[in-house]
Amino acid sequence: MRISGCLILFLCLLLSPRIANAARDEEQTGKKQQVEFLIKESEQKVDVIIGGITVTSYCWPDNVYKPVLYPVRTLSGTEITRGFPLSPRKGERNDHIHQAGIWFNYGNVNGFDFWGNGSTGRKSENGGVVKHISIEKSKNGEGEGTLAVKASWQDPSGKELLEEKTEFQFIAEGRYYCIDRITTLTAGDQDISMKDTKEGMFAIRVARQLELPSKEDVPLLDAYGKPGTEKASENKGVTGNYRSSEGITGEAVWSTRAKWMDLYGTIGIEKISIVICDHPENPSYPTYWHARGYGLFSANPLGGSDFTKGKEIVNFSIPAGKSVTFRYRTIITSGFHLNDEDINILANDFAGRYR
Repeated sequence: MRISGCLILFLCLLLSPRIANAARDEEQTGKKQQVEFLIKESEQKVDVIIGGITVTSYCWPDNVYKPVLYPVRTLSGTEITRGFPLSPRKGERNDHIHQAGIWFNYGNVNGFDFWGNGSTGRKSENGGVVKHISIEKSKNGEGEGTLAVKASWQDPSGKELLEEKTEFQFIAEGRYYCIDRITTLTAGDQDISMKDTKEGMFAIRVARQLELPSKEDVPLLDAYGKPGTEKASENKGVTGNYRSSEGITGEAVWSTRAKWMDLYGTIGIEKISIVICDHPENPSYPTYWHARGYGLFSANPLGGSDFTKGKEIVNFSIPAGKSVTFRYRTIITSGFHLNDEDINILANDFAGRYR
């Protein structure tokens, strides 16, 4: 039986979206990856290994004044966090020295600045410190691993203001993985005030390639880690863009509220998405976004006044002896970008896991 060219064309048009979707599903999913933890107390870090790749390390360098996940890599090994200040790379910005890796803290806790501590290259006079205390649990697994830690939020004199208990769930399948951070803060013998400020709270500082195009003439670092001749406005290799759950894009996402935010771009030939998901039980859900074009990507539920020009005020507090829990999911892809449907599925899964 002969099939006409028109029929063949019709069948191709009919099947091609299905074939493309099937290929996409195969690309994103696949077998579960082994998650392992390698504790290196003497080096002040715990390596997180997924499918044989060290995707990040939970570390507590003395000169950062908080525990961080650093560096952060895709499942192919590509670094998606800025190297500066811990390991500067040519072509990076050297601003905001206190922004390294992925971290969680806040700029006004009983008047002390945990967010900006170290911004001058040394400990700030009014800076609070999140001090790592202990590794409470480390559990390897196929498709999922758990790392639980304990930390102490201390004022400049060393007095504890908040006890922190954090559990990280690393969930890996196919060519993406999720980092779920569940952090419970418990006030000590005094009430804790966390007044409105844009400087917070759950954040990542991304690699230069994932920044948004800039018009700034600030110099970038040279091969020796010093300010060089290349300017940020040249935008060499810069590919990033934001997209929120509410359909807002670009730098316009700053100060808006959204259930999730996607920062997507390309490093070399590798397509990458970084998504941060808020949780329905977090304060001020859906969160405000302190997301900047220069590479700071932050969810801040407590900065209402700054983000709304005084129309909304949060001024969060934790009574003495009481606790509050914050929950965030970070999704990192390798080789493809997530669409809204993809993200909503993963965000809904996150919302249902932790209640």
